[in-house]
Amino acid sequence: MPDPSSTDPRYPLGPMPQPLTLTPEERAEAVAAIRALPGELRGAALGLSASQLDTPYREGGWTVRQVVHHVADSHMNAVVRLKLALTEDRPTIKPYEEGLWAELADMRLPLEPSLDLLDGLHTRWAAVLASLTPEDWTREWTHPEHGHTFTVDTLGAMYAWHGRHHIAHVTGLRLRQGW
Repeated sequence: MPDPSSTDPRYPLGPMPQPLTLTPEERAEAVAAIRALPGELRGAALGLSASQLDTPYREGGWTVRQVVHHVADSHMNAVVRLKLALTEDRPTIKPYEEGLWAELADMRLPLEPSLDLLDGLHTRWAAVLASLTPEDWTREWTHPEHGHTFTVDTLGAMYAWHGRHHIAHVTGLRLRQGW
């Protein structure tokens, strides 16, 4: 993993991967990353004061507090997308305006509601992913804003990256600020 202190603070891990297929080993790595995310995110934010939580991770970016709440919002959507892909024939998912969601009142709450939500959500998400057959990983879904079809493999890779991406925002800020 790149050192978050020495890279572009917007994309400390580089661009989001969007592979259409993963190897069995890559699938297992994605499941492990999704399973581990709640504890890793909790650890990344541990001990931060209210003013530190309200510090943007980069100029013009979200605060640490918004990042944590965003991960909960995004991953709730991801689980719905996964379940649609597993239960419907090539569904078109509903996008959401993440920037507008990040301005809603719940983004000012303490972190615990979102961290607790992630604990339960990721336990369920990892259980579903771990149960998938090789054929399930190839099931397709369409994102209307991207204009093409993805697979469950893509979703696994994207959200394993997404969690690490936002953890790197928090840990990169901590490194730069000496927290």
